[in-house]
Amino acid sequence: MLTLLRNFEAREVPVLLAVANRIAPDQAADVRELLRSQLPEEVLLSVIPEDANLLHPTMREIHEGLGGKLLFGESGLDNQVDNYVIGAMQVPNFLNYLKDNVLIVTPGDRGDIIICALQANQSVSYPRVAGIVLTAGSEPDAPIIRLLEGLPNVVPILAVPTGTFETSTRVGAIRSRIGPDNPKKIQLAISTFERYVEVRTLEEKLISFQSEGITPHMFQYRLLQWAKRERRHIVLPEGNDDRILRAAAQLLHEDIVDLTILGDPTQVLASVKRLGLDFPAGHVRIIDPVNSEYYTDYVQTFYELRKDKGVNEDMARDLLRDVSYFGSMMVWKGHADGMVSGAVHTTQHTIRPALQFIKTKPGVSVVSSVFFMCLPDRVAVFGDCAVNPNPTAEQLAEIAISSAESSLAFGIEPRVAMLSYSSGTSGAGADVEKVRQATELVRQKRPDLKVEGPIQYDAAVDPLVGRQKLPDSEVAGQASVLIFPDLNTGNNTYKAVQRETGALAIGPVLQGLNKPVNDLSRGCTVDDIFNTVVITAIQSQQG
Repeated sequence: MLTLLRNFEAREVPVLLAVANRIAPDQAADVRELLRSQLPEEVLLSVIPEDANLLHPTMREIHEGLGGKLLFGESGLDNQVDNYVIGAMQVPNFLNYLKDNVLIVTPGDRGDIIICALQANQSVSYPRVAGIVLTAGSEPDAPIIRLLEGLPNVVPILAVPTGTFETSTRVGAIRSRIGPDNPKKIQLAISTFERYVEVRTLEEKLISFQSEGITPHMFQYRLLQWAKRERRHIVLPEGNDDRILRAAAQLLHEDIVDLTILGDPTQVLASVKRLGLDFPAGHVRIIDPVNSEYYTDYVQTFYELRKDKGVNEDMARDLLRDVSYFGSMMVWKGHADGMVSGAVHTTQHTIRPALQFIKTKPGVSVVSSVFFMCLPDRVAVFGDCAVNPNPTAEQLAEIAISSAESSLAFGIEPRVAMLSYSSGTSGAGADVEKVRQATELVRQKRPDLKVEGPIQYDAAVDPLVGRQKLPDSEVAGQASVLIFPDLNTGNNTYKAVQRETGALAIGPVLQGLNKPVNDLSRGCTVDDIFNTVVITAIQSQQG
């Protein structure tokens, strides 16, 4: 390969992507430098090494390639198969041949091999089993089937009519492909390309169109690019939740952040194996708070910070056993840049420690939240939909200003609508007056902001209605930041919009704290966790 590259010339090619599928990752940098020394400076050069995770098939592809009958484990069909072994020998010897992500090919009457494989998959002492193929048209006996039906987690088990030798030959011939039904490999391909190709330089060589607005896809892509500008370290206190672990694996594989996961390392690693996940080495730590090297120092720090509030050292020791307090202290001490929690814990449990010692930024008296609502044609900012039940006019004004600053920080021009059931001077009442007073306070404190209120939701977002109700407003009909008068209205509205339009709601994103701590909904998805960690990383970059 190197001899070939030394003789390579491409003087007439303005942009070159040299894809070397047989170069190991640790050789890619050397090959890149060699190629640069042989090619003119204006030639963009990248070497993309082979990634086994893209080459190896999944159990779904094994199933499609072999046909046959799926007996168990439909939820594990995305398991990747890196190796395969024929189960023909006695169990003690067979165990020595297991490797990570192994597919076991064995006759259907070998109940001992089946049970052994499933037990090995549960054990942290043995590699992960991707699946089992039962050959010769036979299926396990009734007692074995009954045993399998009672297990909580069973890897995919297929039964095929062909013999063991023929089946093994066919398995070896199956090649993986990247299709629309495999988002994991799609994302891996994209992240691998971005890791080895100098994307910014490539973008400079291409003709690009600059849009005046920002679409949801543009927004999400921009978030990933911003998060990667400066690698940050985020702590995830809820290592006992499968969604957290799945999101962590995705974040690590896309090379976005460094992570600390709190929990018993043995239990967390067992869950990682059970879920079929892989944590790349070097960018993740798993810490048990009580057994951590930080624990004693954190207890003493918390005691010093809170002793004037009646906290003694015994109380401090108890509180620092709590993952929310421990994670927040990691952020306070600079051992992590931000924290994301709330998949298991309540909002109050998540943010209480932050309020006690991370505290609010200078000039900010209220912590609030926003959701970035990725609607079909635009991104809007909704606040406050998660924290403050019934803010005063002063608090509402502060929420509006914080939300406008969050909007601007994430590339969205803030046009602030202070929502009410009345637009302009058409209505009266205590609730309308609160919004009107809050709007005036925003104008006094931040005359640079475009703000309108009170204004109804339709007048805020619909240009036609906006022109009819408030014809002279520079916000009506084109609001990008929508401030709700209370938590009841905001929380219900964001959920209604999310469900009825299919919008992606990123958040809640907390604003006003000295360091970023963000809360999750207990009904959050893996994507919600992923996006919130990305947002938190960007917040920590902004200081």
